[in-house]
Amino acid sequence: QVQLVESGGGLVQAGGSLSLSCAASGRTFSSRAMGWFRQAPGKEREFVATISSFGGRTYYSDSVKGRFTISRDNAKNTVYLQMNSLKPEDTAVYYCAARDSNWDSFEVKGYAYWGQGTQVTVSS
Repeated sequence: QVQLVESGGGLVQAGGSLSLSCAASGRTFSSRAMGWFRQAPGKEREFVATISSFGGRTYYSDSVKGRFTISRDNAKNTVYLQMNSLKPEDTAVYYCAARDSNWDSFEVKGYAYWGQGTQVTVSS
């Protein structure tokens, strides 16, 4: 079992920035690809970003590309999501997730472990 603990969510004005962190338990963190997803009320859970186990490969949804950056520090068992130029449509519950694989995935079903979610609200 992998436990993921998120932090950094909150309220921010449009155009502002937030940085999310997700700390993972266990010594196998470095072997797992990680992802960020989000879910707005009434909508499906949506892919945001993913990063390979060694951090050499990243992918982003078109809606966040150029504004968000995913990174990881395997020594700290932590994955980050830096969110800049936030828009009201970015408002959602954000989840970090871990795979049982070192390769990236865009799909919810590709992730075995999930954090509790953290609310990000972007106001006008």
